[in-house]
Amino acid sequence: MSLASSPSPHGRSPLRTVQVLGGGSAGSSAHVRTLAAGLVARGVRVTVCAPFEAERTYDFTGAGAQHVPVPRSTDPASLAALRIACGDADLVHAHGLHAGLRAALALGGRRTPLVVTWHTRAHAEGARAHLLRLLERRVARAASVVLGTSSDLVERARRRGARDARLAAVALPAPRKPTEYEDPDRLRPKLRAELGATGRPLLMAVGALDRHRGHDVLLDASRAWRGIDPAPLVVIAGEGPLRTVLQRRIEDEGLPVRLLGRREDAAELLAAADVALLPSSWESRSVLAQEALHARVPLVATDVGGIRELVGDAAELVPYGDAEALAAAVVRLLDDPARRDALKDKGTRQAATWPTEDETVAQVLSVYDELTQVRPYP
Repeated sequence: MSLASSPSPHGRSPLRTVQVLGGGSAGSSAHVRTLAAGLVARGVRVTVCAPFEAERTYDFTGAGAQHVPVPRSTDPASLAALRIACGDADLVHAHGLHAGLRAALALGGRRTPLVVTWHTRAHAEGARAHLLRLLERRVARAASVVLGTSSDLVERARRRGARDARLAAVALPAPRKPTEYEDPDRLRPKLRAELGATGRPLLMAVGALDRHRGHDVLLDASRAWRGIDPAPLVVIAGEGPLRTVLQRRIEDEGLPVRLLGRREDAAELLAAADVALLPSSWESRSVLAQEALHARVPLVATDVGGIRELVGDAAELVPYGDAEALAAAVVRLLDDPARRDALKDKGTRQAATWPTEDETVAQVLSVYDELTQVRPYP
């Protein structure tokens, strides 16, 4: 009998937690998978409330959790399903702003502690910005503890009325190990050839094709790279509402940019690049930034949100929206192999300071312990 299903040595039942997924970003979903595996290994009963597609991708049941299919919706049927799933929970942990709202509504009238992790910041303008502030305030005040993945998110939660807001230890999940047929030294030239980057620098960005990702600024910067011989190729992995607009610009202006669409091998493609690009208007614990430093790929990123806190001096940081600064930083790196090597070494050292998966689980368990005052795990 597993620790998760057996009484603790002290005669208490195992802690029962429910993890609620919100927007289902790759970062938050992978984080829940890490938590589920780590919590179950420590004797905690874990239920993950998430849509079927999230279970298919992240296999929460394979981590030892129970999966309850709950749509990402605030309609009465979805909230009723979530309320039933949380019925016998000692603690509920929601991931993301909308998950926090749904969990707060489902727990209405109950004294069950609620932890909410803010993985990222939502973007809105005009009347929607006012509604977003109301939503943030509602979730911040409903939570027993808010965990923010960057210091500015922690401060934002406090401004919205959080009783207790702390910096979250969130690990980047361990990368998938290549098979014997995926030797990186062999895979890199193969991928570069497939992308059309043989004999020319390869620059790579990853992210949804939406407004706040800064791909329009990246296209502006790419004009300057057309004069380099050989001209770098920029590839962008991701899909989104601006694809048609961006593709039209690429074709009309003859830009050295390819839109790859959604790719399952983005990490492998990134490892084959000469420089990684992160032109976003805001980021917290960017998965791209972490993967670039782990893969020893020099990074040029906008100095926004939690980026400086995350990468330290292991990347070239430029102001958001400044295409000239972005273009110039890339040119300097391409012209300076010694600087690229220095960034690779700094990136390796910086990545070693980030929390591990074990440290991530340990922090969450300590929060759970504070809120429930039980220790059912070793």
